[in-house]
Amino acid sequence: MSEKVASKKNEESLNSLSAIYKLKMPDKVFEKLSSFINSEYGIKMQPVKRVMLQSRLQKRLRELKMASYEEYCDFVFSKEGEAMELIHMIDVVTTNKTDFYREPAHFEFLKNTVLPEFLLKNKTKPNKTLKVWSAGCSSGEEVYTLGIVLSEFFEKHKNFDFSIFGTDISFRILQKAVDAVYPEERVVNIPMEIKKKYFLRSKNRTKPTVRIIPELRKKASYQRLNFMDENYNINEYFDVIFCRNVLIYFDRPTQQKVINKLSTKLKTGGYFFLGHSESITGMEVPLVQLKPTVFMKV
Repeated sequence: MSEKVASKKNEESLNSLSAIYKLKMPDKVFEKLSSFINSEYGIKMQPVKRVMLQSRLQKRLRELKMASYEEYCDFVFSKEGEAMELIHMIDVVTTNKTDFYREPAHFEFLKNTVLPEFLLKNKTKPNKTLKVWSAGCSSGEEVYTLGIVLSEFFEKHKNFDFSIFGTDISFRILQKAVDAVYPEERVVNIPMEIKKKYFLRSKNRTKPTVRIIPELRKKASYQRLNFMDENYNINEYFDVIFCRNVLIYFDRPTQQKVINKLSTKLKTGGYFFLGHSESITGMEVPLVQLKPTVFMKV
């Protein structure tokens, strides 16, 4: 390819990219998409979120070589689009912010209260497995933090075991949780003895990453779940459910419905953890508060 042809192609590509960045999402397109996202996935998309939605969908327009948001909207709601594109749209719309040991007081409560109580309740039942559900697990940091805390505790109690179940609406983010590979900077605040024990460092020092050890990865299983589904296709019942910083994207009636559906999978006497900015105040749910954002099923 000659330099002139290559230069022209690059220029056309840049012009196309620039054109997409300048596009504005029409009101009717935003209203149609936001209404669908809210009804199907429970995520509130108020008018102030239009710029955010527009920005996040730019990549999809580029990849699909579409010239407008109207064209994209028509495609999403076509038969082909429903089969092929909806999953990508919800991937870019959902927020997946998480960290290792986020809201550490919850892990302290788990270690100091929940786990000793579990041992006492089951002292005559050897080989009992503690089952934990991380609902809205994102890229897995919460799952593996739980895994580390539980591994450290049950190391001294060999007759017991644990399993962790992670769910999220995004296939893309669930794959990250399964892969369990993270930039090394994400674990900089974790104590060195824990890092050495549960994380493997990459040999590529130009792009340093860490990966959760296989033994811990085997303790976790994952499944895609939409909280708006009428029934959750999950056969397990759990001793502990973490559902943190997910419900903030739903309105109060939807939050109540989701908590009630999650609670059907929580054993009586089991523990339910919410995020620091979430509450059940005024809700009709089978939970009693023990501490801020920590509840028990009754």
